[in-house]
Amino acid sequence: MALDRSTPILRGQDGEGSVQVHQDDGMKIEGAKVFSVYGKGGIGKSTTSSNLSAAFSMLGKRVLQIGCDPKHDSTFTLTGSLVPTVIDILKDVDFHAEELRPEDFVFEGFNGVKCVEAGGPPAGTGCGGYVVGQTVKLLKQHHLLEDTDVVIFDVLGDVVCGGFAAPLQHADRALIVTANDFDSIYAMNRIIAAVQAKSSNYKVRLAGCVANRSRETDEVDRFCKTVGFNRIAHMPDLDAIRRSRLKKKTLFEMPDEEEIVQVRKEYIRLAETLWNGTEALAPAPLPDREIFELLGFD
Repeated sequence: MALDRSTPILRGQDGEGSVQVHQDDGMKIEGAKVFSVYGKGGIGKSTTSSNLSAAFSMLGKRVLQIGCDPKHDSTFTLTGSLVPTVIDILKDVDFHAEELRPEDFVFEGFNGVKCVEAGGPPAGTGCGGYVVGQTVKLLKQHHLLEDTDVVIFDVLGDVVCGGFAAPLQHADRALIVTANDFDSIYAMNRIIAAVQAKSSNYKVRLAGCVANRSRETDEVDRFCKTVGFNRIAHMPDLDAIRRSRLKKKTLFEMPDEEEIVQVRKEYIRLAETLWNGTEALAPAPLPDREIFELLGFD
């Protein structure tokens, strides 16, 4: 029998080619402004998310940060420790969620920020989307989203498969952390495509990008101008930011050195920008060949 080499037609609820399960309407997060933070692995998403959560809290907002990474270190600088994950706690009670109390999986961090680490399935098994779904379900069952103004999902690396794209089903805006280099911008281009696919069936839209660990922003800005995207913040490549993570602290707990004070102001400005609402961007991601040509690679 001849091998069928035709392209399968997969039409799902979450964009062309998708075979994902549509979100249960009962799991919608209502009342809070929800942001999902994405970017290339190692780009500084957790540092960005935690300092952004701290900035929102300094503006008087009630903040919940949800780490979506098996490393479970998203909230490390907010709490000063690695807190247990939702998936591990569920295993401990044989997945009888009714036995859990909020204090089992929600931990208070800097300036009252609520911290949750969803965790992830064992390597090579399961799906990150299930973990995210169970976390949101627990938070809703315990009414923990009812007194929250801002929810921040800090999401694993640049994985844009269905599982770790699941936070986009809940978010109002997606924020991409990038740097002024090819790999980071290439990852950003793919994440833009993933968000655009989700936006056809969910309320999520792109807020813009944060240039992180970058002295210059020329390559980021050139990409943004080409595809119709916006850079809405710039966090310079400062040793003080790395030191804060080593000390298990946000920048808002570090000494008032001039460069730290300046970056705090940038985080506060970013929080105010997101809170006041950003334009719903719809950039056009580039094909691989065009992004290579744009950024000057032979």
